[in-house]
Amino acid sequence: QEVVDFERLNEHAAAFQGHDVGFCCLGTTRAKAGVDGFIRVDRDYVAQAAELARAGGCKHFVLQSSRGANPHSSFLYLRVKGEVENLVQAVGFDRCTILRPAVLLCKRQESRPMEWVTQKFLGALAWVFPTAYSVPVETVARAMVASVLQPGEGKVEVLENGAIHRLGKA
Repeated sequence: QEVVDFERLNEHAAAFQGHDVGFCCLGTTRAKAGVDGFIRVDRDYVAQAAELARAGGCKHFVLQSSRGANPHSSFLYLRVKGEVENLVQAVGFDRCTILRPAVLLCKRQESRPMEWVTQKFLGALAWVFPTAYSVPVETVARAMVASVLQPGEGKVEVLENGAIHRLGKA
């Protein structure tokens, strides 16, 4: 494990050398980082890390994005996620897997009351519609690893929430 300063990521290029696969789950919230900080973390840092990984020999990049990602969206969050998907694909990996999970179900150390209420509601709804509106982070992690171990379906593969559930339980 290496700790890098994302504000000076180029100075840490050696940390990205010699890896066949790159996994990226980097992200923040607009509330925590502000609009500019959110864009910098969720788009710029991710794109720069992808470029460094490719330059370091990475062949397969696995990116956690978001359901509804669209570079033309009027919603900042979905627009930035769509933009970063395009930027990562443009890097030219031999294989790129993009996961688009719905609401992530997880336990956080920080307090987010509205997210907690939403997660409780979606957790209960998952009993009726298990793959429709949410996904546990553990399932996403397993799907990310499984995507590397299975042959791909083309140079770029986009896995929506249902496919994440299936692959994460395989």
